[in-house]
Amino acid sequence: MINSNIIYLDNNATTKVDEKVLEVMLPYFSQYYGNPSSMYYLGGTNQKAIQSARETMKDFFGAKNAKEIFFTASGSESANMAIRGILESDRSKNHLITTKVEHPCVLNLHKQLEKEGYKVSYIGVNSIGEINKDELLDAVNEKTALVSCMYANNETGTIFPVEEIAQEVKSKNKETKMFVDAVQAAGKIKLDVKNTEIDMMSVSGHKFHAPKGIGALYVKSTTLISPLIIGGHQENGKRAGTENVPSIVGMAKAAQLAQDSLDYESTEVKRLRDKLENSLLSKIYNARLNSSAYNRVPNTTNIGFEYIEGELILLNLNDIGICASSGSACTSGSLDPSHVLKAMGVPFTALHGSIRFSLSRYTTEKEIDYTISHMPAIIEKLNNISPFQKELQELKIKKGII
Repeated sequence: MINSNIIYLDNNATTKVDEKVLEVMLPYFSQYYGNPSSMYYLGGTNQKAIQSARETMKDFFGAKNAKEIFFTASGSESANMAIRGILESDRSKNHLITTKVEHPCVLNLHKQLEKEGYKVSYIGVNSIGEINKDELLDAVNEKTALVSCMYANNETGTIFPVEEIAQEVKSKNKETKMFVDAVQAAGKIKLDVKNTEIDMMSVSGHKFHAPKGIGALYVKSTTLISPLIIGGHQENGKRAGTENVPSIVGMAKAAQLAQDSLDYESTEVKRLRDKLENSLLSKIYNARLNSSAYNRVPNTTNIGFEYIEGELILLNLNDIGICASSGSACTSGSLDPSHVLKAMGVPFTALHGSIRFSLSRYTTEKEIDYTISHMPAIIEKLNNISPFQKELQELKIKKGII
């Protein structure tokens, strides 16, 4: 049985389904259960619901036309559909560009594409996770088919200037396409693709209080992609398979609610995030911030605790009902240090002891106060059993604590 007192600070991994979202989904499980492709009323009702959801998602992306929106099963599928779709539609180019800090659904796909014969340039970031834009632009050449760059990093929250990058990439090679993974940006900052050079953008519903198993991909009307899943006519022939109507309806409702909450995200959620972050950094001498202090989505902080293990921190937090993460949910089962933090050059002393806290509009002041009141004692306990006592003492001296 789930403890109702759990403090959930891992919203970059997933979010709870909003009750208003669940409410609009329920009729499509039992009352409106027809196949959207059927010609009779029960099917037509679902087809209308899908089209209405597509209009809502068009506004969520800031797109020009609802026909530019395609429903998928996840952010990972959307990324694969975008990247492979471009490469399949034009095989004359064999060069790709991405960053060293992408989500595994993009990074691992590029590693696979290398095995298939493509050449990939992996672009670095600086010590606060900001992309080396000059390095990226220098890598663009006449054989560059696609640039894939995330909007906001899932581990640090750092925002990349994707609109600016897209414009400058096109100025170097107008035929190069631009894909943006906006999974961690959606619902936290405003999306507006219509007046940009971005060709494709992906989102995932469960990151903004919709159910798991539903995503969306924006594809500019002038951008041609081949389908990833072959079969029926669904999604204008770009993604075969009977549509997941309840989740499509739910994601559209969640997108609407997220749009309405953007001001709250940028003010109250950010205030709570900053309160947690500043308190931990001031109260815990071996804590360090692993990102830019400013250029971030408002809900995310990544703090490294030097000379202790992140897994031990998470286990101790779990014991008192706090959920956090040591990085991406897709890699948290691995004992390897975060590829994002490694790319940033985070010192080895903090690499294994870094914790991501990610809030949502449901996070309360009481929950943040509880975390602040318990976290220092947990870290002190783990400091006392750390095998790096000499180094911790030196750090205390360096910071003027002793």
